[in-house]
Amino acid sequence: MILAALTLAASSSFAQTAAPAEAPAAAPENTLAFNASLASEYRYRGISQSRFLPAVQGGVDFTHTSGFYVGAWASTIKWIKDGGTVAGVNAKGPVELDLYGGYRGEVVKDVAYDVGYLRYEYVGNSYKNVSGVNANTDEIYGALTYSVVTAKYSHSLSDLFGTPNSKNSGYLDVSATFDLGNGLSLVPHVGRQLVKNNGLYSYTDYALTLNKDLGNGFVVSGAVLGTDAKSGAYVSPSNKNLGRDGVVLSVKYNF
Repeated sequence: MILAALTLAASSSFAQTAAPAEAPAAAPENTLAFNASLASEYRYRGISQSRFLPAVQGGVDFTHTSGFYVGAWASTIKWIKDGGTVAGVNAKGPVELDLYGGYRGEVVKDVAYDVGYLRYEYVGNSYKNVSGVNANTDEIYGALTYSVVTAKYSHSLSDLFGTPNSKNSGYLDVSATFDLGNGLSLVPHVGRQLVKNNGLYSYTDYALTLNKDLGNGFVVSGAVLGTDAKSGAYVSPSNKNLGRDGVVLSVKYNF
């Protein structure tokens, strides 16, 4: 009887230890992520959009495992208001809202692609009253990434940011992301903006950004950047060059 009990206990113990572990939960097909940030100024393609003043920013991204994604991102801006006054009408438009969607995938091993559409919506803007052209802009884009290097080309389907007769302008940029360890990454970047039929506004921009992941969703960044924009092309109401060399600091929270 004792022997039978010991045998039964041993058999039970063996059955428990030999049972296969439960399979890990499958990764969700869809992910929804949010971000919010505060920057010492908002620069886009090297040009200050906030007249060197701080900007509040935030966004949301939906991603499917197939590679499909859509998202929205917004920032406070100053440049439309700085457009001036024509016939007693002030230009207005304090917020930039970017709406985008696309598809990411892999061409071959270690070579990834990203193609999509981006709409720059300047909510309630009246820039057309100043320049004769609405500031809202539509672009399509395509990017290739190999190892740490990404090359991307963006092509405007409309006039570019309120510049007359500038449809089919293009922006080509190359960047790299180097993992330095301990949550640090270094990102050098160079880009070339060509504004069709408006050579005065074409320029090259450059940047070197250091990011630090603090954990718990927080990332801080510092960037040294600038452009070779021609004198008088991108200026503030006080005649300051909006593409001048500068430093931009930011803190971002991902959740």
